[in-house]
Amino acid sequence: MSKLRVAAFTLSIDGFGAGPDQDLTNPLGVGGEDLHKWMVGTRTFRKMVGKDGGTTDTDEAFTVRSFENVGAWILGRNMFGPIRSEWPDENWKGWWGDNPPYHVPVFVLTHHPRDPIVMEGGTTFHFVTDGIHAALEQAKAAAGGKDVRVGGGVATIRQYLQEKLIDEMHLAVSPLLLGKGENLFAGLDMPKLGYQCTEQVATPLATHVIIKRA
Repeated sequence: MSKLRVAAFTLSIDGFGAGPDQDLTNPLGVGGEDLHKWMVGTRTFRKMVGKDGGTTDTDEAFTVRSFENVGAWILGRNMFGPIRSEWPDENWKGWWGDNPPYHVPVFVLTHHPRDPIVMEGGTTFHFVTDGIHAALEQAKAAAGGKDVRVGGGVATIRQYLQEKLIDEMHLAVSPLLLGKGENLFAGLDMPKLGYQCTEQVATPLATHVIIKRA
């Protein structure tokens, strides 16, 4: 059965999934890039950015798992780019360049319509203006029975959690304190929403936690 999943999403110890003041220089907010040290050295990530080598340890295993059986993605607009309000032009096509690492349909939540963007490698960005439920319906249809992965950001994941729509989350808790930014769990009663921790594995750069909805 198709699941709605969050995978390889990194948090600081104090619960922040991104730092403050996102812009072109700091796409994950100030300090946000340091959260992902556990992943950037893995073989899978290095291959994504056109590099050889990389680790084949537990961090790599969780990175590989994050891409398994994914037929479509859902992204918040900030995960697509730093642009706010109306689209000024058609030039911005995402953070990843001409060949993004998704390789499946991607549904971007936005308030502002835009035509789909066909990229290299099988990625097509679709822009959804009528909310998280519409995006999920379209993503599941496009996934063809495979899972739908919510890539973030924090606000998008929180919306799906509040509606009890996420089936499973893999969070990588980085040994870093950000102090401020976007907090994933602030104000959310996860047990009341039906979620529980089912797995945890620690590595030198992260504690990997699996959370599932009963």
